[in-house]
Amino acid sequence: MIELKDILLSIVIPCFNEKKLVKQVIGRVKEDRSFRKEIVIVDDCSTDGTREIIREQIEPLVDKVIYHEKNKGKGAALRSGFAQVSGDIVIVQDADLEYAPNEYGKLIQPILDGRADVVYGSRFKEKASYNKRISCWLLANKVLTALSNISTGFSLTDMETCYKAFKREVLKKVSIEEDGYGFEPEITVKIARLKYRIAEVAISYERRNYAQGKKIRWQDGAWALWCIMKYHFVR
Repeated sequence: MIELKDILLSIVIPCFNEKKLVKQVIGRVKEDRSFRKEIVIVDDCSTDGTREIIREQIEPLVDKVIYHEKNKGKGAALRSGFAQVSGDIVIVQDADLEYAPNEYGKLIQPILDGRADVVYGSRFKEKASYNKRISCWLLANKVLTALSNISTGFSLTDMETCYKAFKREVLKKVSIEEDGYGFEPEITVKIARLKYRIAEVAISYERRNYAQGKKIRWQDGAWALWCIMKYHFVR
């Protein structure tokens, strides 16, 4: 078993137009002092004032900041962030606080116990807490997860979750090609191909609506479906 005192946790935060929450999420990430942390934020060419807040207020609070000069998408932001991490375990934290930073310990425990190389935080696993009112979104997620499981042989309940933790050595072996939300199915297929051990833990989840800044659209779901087939059959 790996001891907490012996690890450095890298938190990669892809960010696009989150001026209302970006400073709050950094504060929440820094609150828990149970781990040694390296915080890497990637601004994906925000145009709403987020970039200015990062430059003026957040840069002194984090370890690394990467600025994209063109909006490329979540996958591209994560690719940039992963290339800069030095921690033993890497966590993806969205900048919108749908996922609670105080659950890092729960997320990485299977890795610390030596049971997994990758952990997905599931919004649908038993005892997970989430907003169940969005039935179309829930149905689409379940369909994509089921198809992904057929492709990979995994038994996941939430392939599309943002909350993922990786041993850094895993990310060194995986070449991320997708610039957008296709990152989720792509990395899942590639983890399976490399025969890494994967675990799921239940997490809490506070879903935003589009008025609050939710950015994913139905087209992203269609692209995720294509990516499942693409990386299973073509690559």
